Amino acid sequence: MSIRFYDTKQAQVRDFVPLTPGRVGLYYCGATVQGIPHVGHVRSAIAFDILVRWLEYRGLRVDVVRNVTDIDDKILEKSAASFAEDFVEEGHYLPEEPWFALAYRFEQAFTQAYDSLGVRRPTYEPRATGHVTEMHELINRLIDAGHAYPAEDDSGDVYFDVRSFPAYGALTRQRLEDLQDAADADPRGKRDPRDFALWKGSKDTDPATASWPSPWGRGRPGWHLECSAMARKYLGASFDIHGGGLDLRFPHHENELAQSTAAGDGFANFWMHNGMVTYEGEKMSKSVGNTISPEQMLEQAPARVVRYFLGQAHYRSQLDYKPSSLAEAGAALERIDSFVAHALQRLHGIEAGADFDLDFEHFAVTEDFAAAMDEDLNVPQALAAVHETVRVGNTALAEHDLPTADRALQQVMAMTSTLGLDDPAGAGHGTGPGSAVLDDLVRAQLAERDDARASKDWARADSIRDTLSAAGVVVEDSADGARWTLK
Repeated sequence: MSIRFYDTKQAQVRDFVPLTPGRVGLYYCGATVQGIPHVGHVRSAIAFDILVRWLEYRGLRVDVVRNVTDIDDKILEKSAASFAEDFVEEGHYLPEEPWFALAYRFEQAFTQAYDSLGVRRPTYEPRATGHVTEMHELINRLIDAGHAYPAEDDSGDVYFDVRSFPAYGALTRQRLEDLQDAADADPRGKRDPRDFALWKGSKDTDPATASWPSPWGRGRPGWHLECSAMARKYLGASFDIHGGGLDLRFPHHENELAQSTAAGDGFANFWMHNGMVTYEGEKMSKSVGNTISPEQMLEQAPARVVRYFLGQAHYRSQLDYKPSSLAEAGAALERIDSFVAHALQRLHGIEAGADFDLDFEHFAVTEDFAAAMDEDLNVPQALAAVHETVRVGNTALAEHDLPTADRALQQVMAMTSTLGLDDPAGAGHGTGPGSAVLDDLVRAQLAERDDARASKDWARADSIRDTLSAAGVVVEDSADGARWTLK
Protein backbone atom coordinates (compact mmCIF):
# COMPACT_ATOMS: atom_id res chain seq x y z
CA MET A 1 0.00 0.00 0.00
CA SER A 2 1.33 3.40 -1.03
CA ILE A 3 -0.78 6.51 -0.51
CA ARG A 4 0.15 9.57 -2.56
CA PHE A 5 -1.16 13.12 -2.37
CA TYR A 6 -0.49 16.31 -4.26
CA ASP A 7 1.46 18.73 -2.07
CA THR A 8 0.70 22.33 -3.06
CA LYS A 9 3.96 23.60 -1.59
CA GLN A 10 6.13 21.20 -3.59
CA ALA A 11 3.75 21.27 -6.59
CA GLN A 12 3.88 17.51 -7.07
CA VAL A 13 2.25 14.26 -6.04
CA ARG A 14 4.42 12.51 -3.50
CA ASP A 15 4.27 9.57 -1.13
CA PHE A 16 2.37 10.20 2.07
CA VAL A 17 4.05 8.82 5.18
CA PRO A 18 2.62 9.92 8.55
CA LEU A 19 5.06 11.70 10.85
CA THR A 20 3.89 9.37 13.63
CA PRO A 21 3.37 5.77 12.45
CA GLY A 22 -0.29 4.84 12.36
CA ARG A 23 -1.54 8.34 13.17
CA VAL A 24 -2.35 11.40 11.07
CA GLY A 25 -2.79 15.01 12.15
CA LEU A 26 -5.04 17.01 9.82
CA TYR A 27 -5.92 20.71 10.13
CA TYR A 28 -8.27 22.28 7.64
CA CYS A 29 -9.71 25.76 7.65
CA GLY A 30 -13.30 26.02 8.76
CA ALA A 31 -15.64 28.96 8.49
CA THR A 32 -15.46 32.61 9.31
CA VAL A 33 -18.97 32.66 10.72
CA GLN A 34 -20.22 35.95 9.25
CA GLY A 35 -23.15 34.44 7.32
CA ILE A 36 -24.78 31.21 6.17
CA PRO A 37 -22.59 28.52 4.52
CA HIS A 38 -21.93 28.87 0.82
CA VAL A 39 -21.34 26.00 -1.55
CA GLY A 40 -17.55 26.40 -1.44
CA HIS A 41 -17.49 25.87 2.33
CA VAL A 42 -19.48 22.67 2.00
CA ARG A 43 -17.49 21.32 -0.94
CA SER A 44 -14.28 21.78 1.04
CA ALA A 45 -15.71 20.03 4.10
CA ILE A 46 -16.89 17.07 2.01
CA ALA A 47 -13.51 16.77 0.28
CA PHE A 48 -11.65 16.55 3.58
CA ASP A 49 -14.31 14.28 5.06
CA ILE A 50 -13.64 11.84 2.22
CA LEU A 51 -9.91 12.16 2.88
CA VAL A 52 -10.40 11.28 6.55
CA ARG A 53 -12.65 8.33 5.73
CA TRP A 54 -10.08 6.94 3.30
CA LEU A 55 -7.17 7.32 5.70
CA GLU A 56 -9.22 5.52 8.35
CA TYR A 57 -10.10 2.75 5.90
CA ARG A 58 -6.35 2.33 5.38
CA GLY A 59 -6.02 1.71 9.11
CA LEU A 60 -4.78 5.13 10.24
CA ARG A 61 -6.05 7.08 13.21
CA VAL A 62 -6.83 10.64 12.15
CA ASP A 63 -6.94 13.62 14.52
CA VAL A 64 -8.97 16.28 12.71
CA VAL A 65 -8.97 19.97 13.65
CA ARG A 66 -11.34 22.34 11.89
CA ASN A 67 -11.33 25.86 13.31
CA VAL A 68 -14.12 28.39 13.72
CA THR A 69 -13.14 32.02 13.14
CA ASP A 70 -15.62 33.76 15.42
CA ILE A 71 -13.93 37.18 15.62
CA ASP A 72 -13.20 39.05 12.40
CA ASP A 73 -13.61 42.43 10.71
CA LYS A 74 -16.60 41.23 8.65
CA ILE A 75 -18.37 39.79 11.69
CA LEU A 76 -18.00 43.13 13.48
CA GLU A 77 -19.12 45.09 10.41
CA LYS A 78 -22.29 43.04 9.98
CA SER A 79 -23.11 43.25 13.65
CA ALA A 80 -22.55 47.01 13.63
CA ALA A 81 -24.85 47.37 10.61
CA SER A 82 -27.62 45.63 12.52
CA PHE A 83 -27.57 48.46 15.08
CA ALA A 84 -27.75 51.24 12.46
CA GLU A 85 -30.93 53.29 12.31
CA ASP A 86 -31.46 52.50 8.64
CA PHE A 87 -30.80 48.80 9.07
CA VAL A 88 -33.21 46.65 7.10
CA GLU A 89 -33.44 42.97 7.95
CA GLU A 90 -32.05 41.08 4.99
CA GLY A 91 -32.24 37.35 4.64
CA HIS A 92 -30.53 35.74 7.61
CA TYR A 93 -29.44 38.93 9.43
CA LEU A 94 -31.23 40.17 12.53
CA PRO A 95 -31.54 43.72 13.91
CA GLU A 96 -29.43 44.77 16.89
CA GLU A 97 -27.50 41.53 17.12
CA PRO A 98 -24.20 41.56 19.09
CA TRP A 99 -21.23 40.24 17.16
CA PHE A 100 -20.80 37.18 19.38
CA ALA A 101 -24.49 36.24 19.01
CA LEU A 102 -24.29 36.64 15.25
CA ALA A 103 -21.15 34.50 15.09
CA TYR A 104 -22.62 31.75 17.27
CA ARG A 105 -25.87 31.63 15.30
CA PHE A 106 -24.05 31.21 11.99
CA GLU A 107 -21.69 28.67 13.57
CA GLN A 108 -24.78 26.57 14.28
CA ALA A 109 -25.90 27.00 10.67
CA PHE A 110 -22.58 25.59 9.49
CA THR A 111 -22.85 22.66 11.89
CA GLN A 112 -26.32 21.89 10.62
CA ALA A 113 -25.17 22.01 6.99
CA TYR A 114 -22.19 19.74 7.69
CA ASP A 115 -24.34 17.27 9.63
CA SER A 116 -27.06 17.11 7.02
CA LEU A 117 -24.53 16.26 4.31
CA GLY A 118 -22.80 13.53 6.29
CA VAL A 119 -19.63 15.46 7.17
CA ARG A 120 -18.48 13.89 10.39
CA ARG A 121 -17.59 16.07 13.35
CA PRO A 122 -13.86 16.83 13.74
CA THR A 123 -11.84 15.60 16.68
CA TYR A 124 -11.54 19.22 17.83
CA GLU A 125 -13.34 22.33 16.58
CA PRO A 126 -11.69 25.24 18.40
CA ARG A 127 -12.96 28.81 18.29
CA ALA A 128 -10.49 31.64 17.80
CA THR A 129 -11.84 33.56 20.79
CA GLY A 130 -10.92 30.68 23.09
CA HIS A 131 -7.21 30.73 22.20
CA VAL A 132 -6.01 34.28 22.72
CA THR A 133 -3.40 33.15 25.27
CA GLU A 134 -1.78 30.82 22.72
CA MET A 135 -1.77 33.64 20.19
CA HIS A 136 0.04 35.94 22.58
CA GLU A 137 2.66 33.24 23.12
CA LEU A 138 3.21 32.89 19.37
CA ILE A 139 3.53 36.65 18.88
CA ASN A 140 6.12 36.86 21.65
CA ARG A 141 8.13 34.05 20.06
CA LEU A 142 8.11 35.93 16.75
CA ILE A 143 9.15 39.22 18.38
CA ASP A 144 11.98 37.47 20.25
CA ALA A 145 13.14 35.85 16.98
CA GLY A 146 13.20 39.22 15.21
CA HIS A 147 10.33 38.44 12.83
CA ALA A 148 7.61 40.66 14.36
CA TYR A 149 7.39 44.14 15.86
CA PRO A 150 4.85 46.33 17.65
CA ALA A 151 3.76 49.37 15.66
CA GLU A 152 5.86 52.45 16.34
CA ASP A 153 2.73 54.53 16.92
CA ASP A 154 0.37 53.94 19.84
CA SER A 155 -2.16 51.89 17.84
CA GLY A 156 -1.38 48.63 19.67
CA ASP A 157 -0.93 46.77 16.37
CA VAL A 158 1.74 44.08 15.98
CA TYR A 159 3.02 43.10 12.52
CA PHE A 160 4.92 40.24 10.94
CA ASP A 161 8.07 41.54 9.25
CA VAL A 162 8.00 39.85 5.83
CA ARG A 163 11.46 41.13 4.87
CA SER A 164 12.96 39.40 7.91
CA PHE A 165 11.93 36.01 6.55
CA PRO A 166 13.61 35.12 3.21
CA ALA A 167 11.32 32.11 2.67
CA TYR A 168 8.20 34.27 2.53
CA GLY A 169 6.24 33.32 -0.60
CA ALA A 170 7.39 29.68 -0.61
CA LEU A 171 3.90 28.17 -0.58
CA THR A 172 2.61 30.05 -3.61
CA ARG A 173 6.04 30.53 -5.22
CA GLN A 174 5.82 34.32 -5.38
CA ARG A 175 8.53 36.94 -5.03
CA LEU A 176 8.09 39.56 -2.31
CA GLU A 177 8.70 42.36 -4.82
CA ASP A 178 5.68 41.22 -6.85
CA LEU A 179 3.22 41.18 -3.95
CA GLN A 180 0.59 43.81 -3.23
CA ASP A 181 0.28 45.60 0.07
CA ALA A 182 -1.32 43.65 2.91
CA ALA A 183 -4.75 45.16 3.49
CA ASP A 184 -5.58 43.56 6.84
CA ALA A 185 -4.66 46.46 9.14
CA ASP A 186 -3.97 50.18 9.27
CA PRO A 187 -0.68 50.68 7.35
CA ARG A 188 0.52 53.69 9.32
CA GLY A 189 2.59 51.70 11.79
CA LYS A 190 4.15 49.25 9.30
CA ARG A 191 7.77 49.10 8.26
CA ASP A 192 6.74 47.58 4.94
CA PRO A 193 3.23 47.85 3.43
CA ARG A 194 3.29 44.08 2.83
CA ASP A 195 3.71 43.29 6.53
CA PHE A 196 0.56 41.65 7.89
CA ALA A 197 -1.17 42.02 11.23
CA LEU A 198 -0.62 39.57 14.07
CA TRP A 199 -2.51 41.67 16.60
CA LYS A 200 -4.94 44.51 15.93
CA GLY A 201 -5.14 47.29 18.47
CA SER A 202 -8.63 48.17 19.63
CA LYS A 203 -10.31 51.15 17.94
CA ASP A 204 -12.89 53.54 19.34
CA THR A 205 -15.45 52.16 16.90
CA ASP A 206 -14.97 48.54 18.08
CA PRO A 207 -17.34 47.05 20.66
CA ALA A 208 -15.77 46.80 24.11
CA THR A 209 -16.51 43.06 24.07
CA ALA A 210 -14.40 42.57 20.92
CA SER A 211 -11.01 43.14 22.53
CA TRP A 212 -8.69 41.38 24.96
CA PRO A 213 -5.83 42.67 27.10
CA SER A 214 -2.34 42.03 25.74
CA PRO A 215 1.25 43.22 26.31
CA TRP A 216 0.68 45.67 23.42
CA GLY A 217 -2.66 47.03 24.59
CA ARG A 218 -6.25 45.89 24.21
CA GLY A 219 -7.05 44.38 20.84
CA ARG A 220 -7.89 41.25 18.93
CA PRO A 221 -5.97 38.69 16.88
CA GLY A 222 -5.18 38.87 13.21
CA TRP A 223 -6.89 36.23 11.05
CA HIS A 224 -3.75 34.37 10.01
CA LEU A 225 -2.39 34.14 13.54
CA GLU A 226 -5.45 32.24 14.78
CA CYS A 227 -4.89 29.12 12.70
CA SER A 228 -1.18 28.86 13.48
CA ALA A 229 -1.83 29.04 17.22
CA MET A 230 -4.69 26.52 17.20
CA ALA A 231 -2.96 24.05 14.88
CA ARG A 232 0.07 24.01 17.17
CA LYS A 233 -2.00 23.53 20.32
CA TYR A 234 -3.96 20.54 19.08
CA LEU A 235 -1.56 18.89 16.62
CA GLY A 236 1.88 19.99 17.79
CA ALA A 237 4.69 21.97 16.21
CA SER A 238 4.72 19.64 13.19
CA PHE A 239 1.77 17.77 11.75
CA ASP A 240 0.87 15.89 8.60
CA ILE A 241 -1.65 17.81 6.48
CA HIS A 242 -2.98 21.36 6.28
CA GLY A 243 -5.98 21.79 4.00
CA GLY A 244 -8.47 24.32 2.76
CA GLY A 245 -9.96 25.91 -0.32
CA LEU A 246 -7.75 27.01 -3.19
CA ASP A 247 -8.68 30.63 -2.50
CA LEU A 248 -6.95 30.44 0.90
CA ARG A 249 -3.47 29.74 -0.46
CA PHE A 250 -2.65 33.46 -0.48
CA PRO A 251 -2.51 35.36 1.71
CA HIS A 252 -3.97 33.18 4.47
CA HIS A 253 -1.99 29.98 4.17
CA GLU A 254 1.15 31.73 2.98
CA ASN A 255 1.07 33.87 6.13
CA GLU A 256 0.33 30.90 8.37
CA LEU A 257 3.34 29.06 6.97
CA ALA A 258 5.59 32.10 7.36
CA GLN A 259 4.70 32.94 10.97
CA SER A 260 4.79 29.32 12.17
CA THR A 261 8.09 28.38 10.54
CA ALA A 262 9.64 31.74 11.49
CA ALA A 263 8.74 30.90 15.11
CA GLY A 264 10.62 27.60 14.77
CA ASP A 265 7.76 25.16 14.10
CA GLY A 266 7.90 22.55 11.37
CA PHE A 267 4.19 23.11 10.72
CA ALA A 268 2.49 21.14 7.90
CA ASN A 269 4.23 18.34 6.01
CA PHE A 270 1.62 18.40 3.22
CA TRP A 271 -0.59 21.22 1.91
CA MET A 272 -3.80 20.10 0.20
CA HIS A 273 -6.25 22.50 -1.48
CA ASN A 274 -9.64 21.82 -3.00
CA GLY A 275 -10.90 23.56 -6.13
CA MET A 276 -13.71 26.06 -6.46
CA VAL A 277 -17.35 25.64 -7.50
CA THR A 278 -18.57 27.51 -10.58
CA TYR A 279 -22.00 28.06 -12.16
CA GLU A 280 -22.10 26.92 -15.79
CA GLY A 281 -18.42 27.74 -16.16
CA GLU A 282 -18.60 31.18 -14.54
CA LYS A 283 -17.53 32.33 -11.09
CA MET A 284 -20.51 32.50 -8.74
CA SER A 285 -21.47 36.07 -7.89
CA LYS A 286 -24.47 37.54 -6.08
CA SER A 287 -24.31 40.61 -8.30
CA VAL A 288 -24.60 38.44 -11.40
CA GLY A 289 -27.28 36.29 -9.81
CA ASN A 290 -25.66 32.96 -10.61
CA THR A 291 -25.27 31.56 -7.10
CA ILE A 292 -26.77 28.54 -5.39
CA SER A 293 -26.40 27.77 -1.71
CA PRO A 294 -26.29 24.38 0.03
CA GLU A 295 -29.63 25.34 1.56
CA GLN A 296 -31.14 25.77 -1.91
CA MET A 297 -29.63 22.50 -3.09
CA LEU A 298 -31.16 20.66 -0.16
CA GLU A 299 -34.54 22.10 -1.09
CA GLN A 300 -34.18 20.55 -4.56
CA ALA A 301 -32.72 17.15 -3.72
CA PRO A 302 -32.07 14.75 -0.82
CA ALA A 303 -28.85 15.25 1.14
CA ARG A 304 -27.16 12.15 -0.29
CA VAL A 305 -27.73 13.46 -3.82
CA VAL A 306 -26.25 16.84 -2.89
CA ARG A 307 -23.26 15.12 -1.30
CA TYR A 308 -22.79 12.93 -4.38
CA PHE A 309 -22.70 16.02 -6.60
CA LEU A 310 -20.36 18.04 -4.37
CA GLY A 311 -17.99 15.11 -3.83
CA GLN A 312 -17.89 13.57 -7.30
CA ALA A 313 -15.13 15.65 -8.92
CA HIS A 314 -11.44 15.33 -8.13
CA TYR A 315 -10.90 17.48 -5.06
CA ARG A 316 -8.30 19.66 -6.81
CA SER A 317 -10.43 20.31 -9.88
CA GLN A 318 -13.10 22.91 -10.49
CA LEU A 319 -16.63 21.63 -9.89
CA ASP A 320 -19.19 23.14 -12.26
CA TYR A 321 -22.84 23.40 -11.26
CA LYS A 322 -25.60 23.36 -13.88
CA PRO A 323 -29.38 23.33 -13.33
CA SER A 324 -29.34 19.66 -14.36
CA SER A 325 -26.48 18.71 -12.00
CA LEU A 326 -28.58 17.42 -9.11
CA ALA A 327 -30.84 15.38 -11.38
CA GLU A 328 -27.76 13.76 -12.94
CA ALA A 329 -26.28 13.05 -9.52
CA GLY A 330 -29.64 11.63 -8.41
CA ALA A 331 -29.78 9.29 -11.40
CA ALA A 332 -26.26 8.03 -10.69
CA LEU A 333 -27.08 7.43 -7.04
CA GLU A 334 -30.35 5.79 -8.09
CA ARG A 335 -28.44 3.08 -9.98
CA ILE A 336 -26.39 2.31 -6.89
CA ASP A 337 -29.37 2.30 -4.54
CA SER A 338 -31.44 0.15 -6.86
CA PHE A 339 -28.80 -2.57 -6.94
CA VAL A 340 -28.24 -2.44 -3.17
CA ALA A 341 -31.98 -2.64 -2.42
CA HIS A 342 -32.49 -5.52 -4.85
CA ALA A 343 -29.42 -7.43 -3.63
CA LEU A 344 -30.34 -7.01 0.04
CA GLN A 345 -33.81 -8.40 -0.62
CA ARG A 346 -32.68 -11.22 -2.89
CA LEU A 347 -29.63 -12.34 -0.95
CA HIS A 348 -30.54 -11.53 2.65
CA GLY A 349 -34.31 -11.17 2.70
CA ILE A 350 -34.08 -7.53 3.74
CA GLU A 351 -36.91 -5.44 2.33
CA ALA A 352 -36.44 -1.85 1.22
CA GLY A 353 -36.52 0.57 4.14
CA ALA A 354 -35.99 -2.12 6.77
CA ASP A 355 -33.25 -1.95 9.38
CA PHE A 356 -30.42 -4.43 9.05
CA ASP A 357 -27.23 -5.26 10.90
CA LEU A 358 -24.86 -6.37 8.15
CA ASP A 359 -21.36 -5.39 9.30
CA PHE A 360 -20.43 -3.69 6.04
CA GLU A 361 -17.68 -1.65 7.72
CA HIS A 362 -15.54 -4.78 7.49
CA PHE A 363 -16.29 -5.35 3.80
CA ALA A 364 -13.46 -4.63 1.37
CA VAL A 365 -13.45 -2.18 -1.53
CA THR A 366 -12.37 -3.29 -5.02
CA GLU A 367 -8.75 -3.08 -6.10
CA ASP A 368 -9.59 -0.45 -8.71
CA PHE A 369 -11.32 1.70 -6.11
CA ALA A 370 -8.39 1.42 -3.71
CA ALA A 371 -5.86 2.26 -6.42
CA ALA A 372 -7.84 5.37 -7.37
CA MET A 373 -8.17 6.61 -3.80
CA ASP A 374 -4.52 5.91 -2.98
CA GLU A 375 -3.45 8.02 -5.96
CA ASP A 376 -4.27 11.53 -4.74
CA LEU A 377 -7.84 10.73 -3.72
CA ASN A 378 -9.12 10.26 -7.28
CA VAL A 379 -12.85 10.13 -6.54
CA PRO A 380 -14.00 10.19 -10.22
CA GLN A 381 -12.11 6.96 -10.90
CA ALA A 382 -13.29 5.53 -7.59
CA LEU A 383 -16.92 6.24 -8.55
CA ALA A 384 -16.30 4.57 -11.90
CA ALA A 385 -15.24 1.48 -9.92
CA VAL A 386 -18.45 1.69 -7.86
CA HIS A 387 -20.65 1.79 -10.96
CA GLU A 388 -18.73 -1.01 -12.64
CA THR A 389 -19.26 -3.15 -9.54
CA VAL A 390 -22.97 -2.30 -9.62
CA ARG A 391 -23.08 -3.46 -13.25
CA VAL A 392 -21.34 -6.73 -12.33
CA GLY A 393 -23.71 -7.22 -9.43
CA ASN A 394 -26.84 -6.63 -11.51
CA THR A 395 -25.60 -9.07 -14.16
CA ALA A 396 -24.88 -11.67 -11.49
CA LEU A 397 -28.38 -11.27 -10.02
CA ALA A 398 -29.94 -11.64 -13.47
CA GLU A 399 -27.90 -14.81 -14.07
CA HIS A 400 -28.62 -16.18 -10.58
CA ASP A 401 -24.90 -16.08 -9.72
CA LEU A 402 -25.56 -15.32 -6.06
CA PRO A 403 -21.96 -15.58 -4.72
CA THR A 404 -20.76 -13.00 -7.26
CA ALA A 405 -23.76 -10.78 -6.52
CA ASP A 406 -23.10 -10.96 -2.78
CA ARG A 407 -19.45 -10.07 -3.24
CA ALA A 408 -20.46 -7.10 -5.40
CA LEU A 409 -22.97 -6.02 -2.73
CA GLN A 410 -20.30 -6.10 -0.03
CA GLN A 411 -17.88 -4.15 -2.20
CA VAL A 412 -20.45 -1.50 -3.14
CA MET A 413 -21.44 -1.03 0.49
CA ALA A 414 -17.79 -0.67 1.51
CA MET A 415 -17.09 1.85 -1.25
CA THR A 416 -20.17 3.99 -0.64
CA SER A 417 -19.43 3.99 3.09
CA THR A 418 -15.93 5.25 2.40
CA LEU A 419 -17.33 8.04 0.23
CA GLY A 420 -19.97 8.93 2.82
CA LEU A 421 -22.78 7.79 0.50
CA ASP A 422 -23.89 4.76 2.48
CA ASP A 423 -27.54 4.49 3.43
CA PRO A 424 -27.69 2.53 6.70
CA ALA A 425 -31.49 2.53 6.69
CA GLY A 426 -31.56 0.58 3.44
CA ALA A 427 -32.85 2.70 0.59
CA GLY A 428 -35.65 1.52 -1.62
CA HIS A 429 -34.97 2.06 -5.30
CA GLY A 430 -32.91 5.10 -4.42
CA THR A 431 -33.27 8.55 -3.01
CA GLY A 432 -32.70 10.59 -6.14
CA PRO A 433 -35.19 13.20 -7.32
CA GLY A 434 -38.27 11.48 -8.68
CA SER A 435 -37.27 8.02 -7.43
CA ALA A 436 -40.73 7.25 -6.04
CA VAL A 437 -42.33 8.39 -9.29
CA LEU A 438 -39.94 6.21 -11.31
CA ASP A 439 -40.72 3.20 -9.14
CA ASP A 440 -44.47 3.74 -9.65
CA LEU A 441 -44.09 4.08 -13.42
CA VAL A 442 -41.95 0.95 -13.78
CA ARG A 443 -44.27 -1.07 -11.55
CA ALA A 444 -47.23 0.02 -13.67
CA GLN A 445 -45.42 -1.24 -16.77
CA LEU A 446 -44.59 -4.52 -15.05
CA ALA A 447 -48.24 -4.96 -14.03
CA GLU A 448 -49.31 -4.43 -17.64
CA ARG A 449 -46.69 -6.97 -18.71
CA ASP A 450 -48.05 -9.48 -16.17
CA ASP A 451 -51.53 -9.01 -17.66
CA ALA A 452 -50.19 -9.57 -21.18
CA ARG A 453 -48.42 -12.77 -20.10
CA ALA A 454 -51.53 -14.02 -18.29
CA SER A 455 -53.52 -13.62 -21.54
CA LYS A 456 -50.62 -15.23 -23.49
CA ASP A 457 -49.97 -12.03 -25.45
CA TRP A 458 -46.26 -12.77 -25.61
CA ALA A 459 -45.53 -10.14 -28.23
CA ARG A 460 -46.97 -7.40 -25.99
CA ALA A 461 -45.11 -8.72 -22.93
CA ASP A 462 -41.81 -8.79 -24.84
CA SER A 463 -42.46 -5.31 -26.22
CA ILE A 464 -42.90 -3.88 -22.70
CA ARG A 465 -39.72 -5.57 -21.52
CA ASP A 466 -37.79 -4.26 -24.55
CA THR A 467 -39.11 -0.74 -23.97
CA LEU A 468 -37.99 -0.82 -20.35
CA SER A 469 -34.60 -2.21 -21.35
CA ALA A 470 -34.10 0.60 -23.88
CA ALA A 471 -34.81 3.06 -21.05
CA GLY A 472 -32.13 1.47 -18.87
CA VAL A 473 -34.38 -0.74 -16.76
CA VAL A 474 -33.39 -4.40 -16.31
CA VAL A 475 -36.31 -6.75 -15.58
CA GLU A 476 -35.72 -10.05 -13.78
CA ASP A 477 -38.46 -12.65 -13.44
CA SER A 478 -38.54 -14.76 -10.28
CA ALA A 479 -40.92 -16.98 -8.34
CA ASP A 480 -41.89 -13.90 -6.32
CA GLY A 481 -42.69 -11.86 -9.42
CA ALA A 482 -40.76 -9.45 -11.63
CA ARG A 483 -38.16 -7.10 -10.15
CA TRP A 484 -36.34 -4.23 -11.74
CA THR A 485 -32.98 -2.52 -11.48
CA LEU A 486 -31.23 0.25 -13.40
CA LYS A 487 -28.39 -0.68 -15.71
